[in-house]
Amino acid sequence: MLTINGSFGEGGGQILRSSLALSAITGQDFRIENIRANRAKPGLRKQHLTCVNAAAEITGAECMGNALNSQVLEFRPHAIAHGNYKFRIDSAGSTLLVLQTVLPVLFFAPEKSTVTLTGGTHNPMAPPADFIIDSFLPLIARLGFNASLNLKKHGFYPAGGGEIHAAITPHTNEQSDFSLTERGERLSIRGEILLSYLKLNIAEREKDRLSKVAGIPEDDIKIVHIPDPVGPGNAVMLKAKYENISCVFTSFGELGKRAEVVAAEAGQDYIDYTGSAAVADKHLADQLLLYLALNKKGSFTTNEVTEHTRTNMEIIRKFLGIEFKLEQDGTNITITTKDVRAG
Repeated sequence: MLTINGSFGEGGGQILRSSLALSAITGQDFRIENIRANRAKPGLRKQHLTCVNAAAEITGAECMGNALNSQVLEFRPHAIAHGNYKFRIDSAGSTLLVLQTVLPVLFFAPEKSTVTLTGGTHNPMAPPADFIIDSFLPLIARLGFNASLNLKKHGFYPAGGGEIHAAITPHTNEQSDFSLTERGERLSIRGEILLSYLKLNIAEREKDRLSKVAGIPEDDIKIVHIPDPVGPGNAVMLKAKYENISCVFTSFGELGKRAEVVAAEAGQDYIDYTGSAAVADKHLADQLLLYLALNKKGSFTTNEVTEHTRTNMEIIRKFLGIEFKLEQDGTNITITTKDVRAG
């Protein structure tokens, strides 16, 4: 049984999610200790427990320690089963982080599957649904991992209550020559401001500020009033489409945070991105690693390798024997897979 120290590196939930996914795919039993030891509230929270139980249901796994606040978990998976799955997080915990756990697993199911998740869809601590739909899924499709995601209902922190629906097609098991080293020409850029149970004036101030920081006309920024909202929420998104990639830069409104600051954060993320020739931003880089490793070859450029990303690299190495070579050239960092077990 593989033993994982949940406190190493960034010491958060990503260690657990990647371990669950890779254990299910490889059939490797594992034990993780010190789960989320580096967090203010260590152990399994509701979202993490949903990840464990979802992976266990899909694989018929035997588990020990799958309880709220547990800091130790043993996971013994069996065969991956396709199906129409439904999982609920009884909080505003991110549905997208649960999807991050089960999506790679279901790519290795014998037939098509669907997953419906309820909980948070727009959470400051996780990628929003728009990022997965517009940026992430089109990229992994180039690696032969085909899935669609439908945002059925928005769920903001702290109320939650959102819903997403994913449809997953089994992977073809064919290797892809994946190289993401050039963005290509920018084809379009637009802004979206999501508003739920909040005054219109907030969105109007954000629109004005985003236009100034990102340098785009206000006519290219739309305000979206969330239908049938569960609770208050606000997000500012800037969506830039290039020939080879689509990017989503997001910031979230919070109690006591000025609208101008929220908008400026999303705009500045875009400006920082354009200041480098790198293709994948730091969030996308982290998301791509596992799929690049499952493909066993490929490369992409990014402008930042975070501790989160380095931790994920180590988990992937433990389960798959895949390492990542990093080469820096100015503001660009090229990440390339290396199969150490291949000799």
